[in-house]
Amino acid sequence: MRRSKVLISERLPLLEEDVRILSAYADVKVASSPTEETLCKEIVDADILMIVYAKVTPRVISSAPKLRGIVRCGIGVDNIDLEAATARRIPVANVPDYAIETVADHAFALLISLARKITLADRIMKGKSWGTWTSPSKECRGIDLVGKALGLVGLGRIGRALARRAEAFDMSILAFDPYVQEGQLKGSKVRLVDLETLLKGSDFVSVHAALTPETRGLIGEKQLRMMKNTAYIINTSRGPLIDEKALLKALRERWVAGAGLDVFEREPPSTDNPLFDLENVILTPHIAWYTEEAMNRLERMAVERVIEFSQGKIPKTVVNPTVLK
Repeated sequence: MRRSKVLISERLPLLEEDVRILSAYADVKVASSPTEETLCKEIVDADILMIVYAKVTPRVISSAPKLRGIVRCGIGVDNIDLEAATARRIPVANVPDYAIETVADHAFALLISLARKITLADRIMKGKSWGTWTSPSKECRGIDLVGKALGLVGLGRIGRALARRAEAFDMSILAFDPYVQEGQLKGSKVRLVDLETLLKGSDFVSVHAALTPETRGLIGEKQLRMMKNTAYIINTSRGPLIDEKALLKALRERWVAGAGLDVFEREPPSTDNPLFDLENVILTPHIAWYTEEAMNRLERMAVERVIEFSQGKIPKTVVNPTVLK
């Protein structure tokens, strides 16, 4: 049986170890560049493509006549043209399980930081301003979490992990997810509601939906105006789920109290992005998933998917299952 040929689109922290493991099952090559032009040239003989951030365009797919599997080293597959892959009957597998608790930790860290003004207090301390107070500055006055309502836009695995953390802090939990039924929430304190009810009733709104044509811009000006002016919005999912211009206006005009953002409409955001200048925003550079343990799980699981393809098996995490029919 001919050994499979694997192309890895870009360098990874554990690349040397990954190549060592994969080499027992296939011939492995690392692309000299993750650009479309380079991938089109170097994918010609590949059976399996493993990618991180590289864009898999229709042109890349059409340049790979032997391709029979694509593995995304991550959860989202919005950098892969699924329509083109499906038209060629090429299964696309992702790694959805590696950072569920990790991302939930980060979302809750943003929530607590917003509630207790942690980053603002840090800036004040480093500016050596504490000594000028006769009493704590009003701008550092936070809010308790007990009794507050957390609204989850999307109740997948990460949303449910965040709900468990919120329950431990005696918060009430609302959720909007058209794909989840009440019967699936036995033993949980989560209450399913429509999006409008969630936005109007939540003190914190955390976004955990997948990015699809239907969910792009899910939270826009209309939705932001529904929120309490004391409420905070958090996004550790995908930037385009929130209309960034509308959010900027909401933050400036205080329709909402603040935001915690790990993802943006454009990544990396431009250096003149107005969000950088706002005091009521906490920003992190798309690192909700990024811990030592999660990175190791991610690469190992991605390698397992590649090995499955190389052995003629179909991974359970295929995101375009119609190609299997």
